[in-house]
Amino acid sequence: MNRFDYLRPASIAEAVAAASKPGSVYLAAGTNLLDLMKGGVARPERLVDVTHLPGLGAIETLSDGAMRIGALVKNSALAYDAAFSARFPAVAEALLSGASAQLRNAATVGGNLLQRTRCPYFYDTASACNKRAPGSGCDALGGANEGHAVLGFSEHCIATHPSDFCVALTALGAIVEIEGQGGRREVPITDFYRLPGDTPERENLLSPGEMIVALRLPAEAAAFAANQRYLKVRERTSYAFAVVSAAAALTLADGTITEARLALGGVAAKPWRAEEAEARLAGRPANRAAFEEAAEIAFAAAKPSGDNSYKIALGRRLVVRALAMAAAGTPEEMPALPASPFAALPDGFIPQDAQPEGASHV
Repeated sequence: MNRFDYLRPASIAEAVAAASKPGSVYLAAGTNLLDLMKGGVARPERLVDVTHLPGLGAIETLSDGAMRIGALVKNSALAYDAAFSARFPAVAEALLSGASAQLRNAATVGGNLLQRTRCPYFYDTASACNKRAPGSGCDALGGANEGHAVLGFSEHCIATHPSDFCVALTALGAIVEIEGQGGRREVPITDFYRLPGDTPERENLLSPGEMIVALRLPAEAAAFAANQRYLKVRERTSYAFAVVSAAAALTLADGTITEARLALGGVAAKPWRAEEAEARLAGRPANRAAFEEAAEIAFAAAKPSGDNSYKIALGRRLVVRALAMAAAGTPEEMPALPASPFAALPDGFIPQDAQPEGASHV
């Protein structure tokens, strides 16, 4: 690990000014950043500690009915917030599918959005990786790539985005609030991430010094509360990243879908919103035939980036299952955080990391 400066600003404005200098990164929980630094993948010259900044730790309902989550809210705190999980249960389900309980207790909402890919070639400094060293090449293209992207990749990068949380946020149209030297701006999460193209090192729309200060879920997203689910397939039922995942949300009237939301994870360098599939579902009966057609549309542009064609078939089946689960209805609302996280979970709500062996496989 290289030597670095450590700064602890007293305000957001001070933090933005400090982080605008080249070689600077923000430090919150550091659950991903510190691993990258220890492995020599990230070598920042300056850490700007934002963990004690005021105004970034609240979960609040706004006057227009939207819910706003500060960037320093812990993942576990958000998942077990009763008011939040009642309105956005798929987001809580996605949070509980990610990492381990210990990491969820430390990791922050803002940091979750900015975690880096888990592509093994990105983490191996002896391998060529255009994300880590632009212009060096992509060893994943001819390597062990069965877990890599099937949508939106390029000849320069086939890595996938690792977050569960962001898939559910994408399905429900979350807004990212960003503070920078030019003031505050808001970006839909669907526009926040970039596909690799020929600049895979540029993963999002943040400019130097800009900081995520909050997320906002619009009031209209709560209309899906009764019929939304997050489903994840992984190689083992302990805390593993998704091979493929899906967040599905529906509004129903007499068995007919009036509106649908669908987002995919583990398939691209960003959480993938399947808008064409959503449009096709509107006005259709909530049955298997409609779900299978939506799955075909969601993966119509998919193609293997290596030894991973299985992901396309698996993804289609997962979409059908996620939509069927959403149509069946969301389980009872999550309670407030109990003393033992899984001791008081309602019947029918089974976090992915609490399922029996093999339960997450489709």
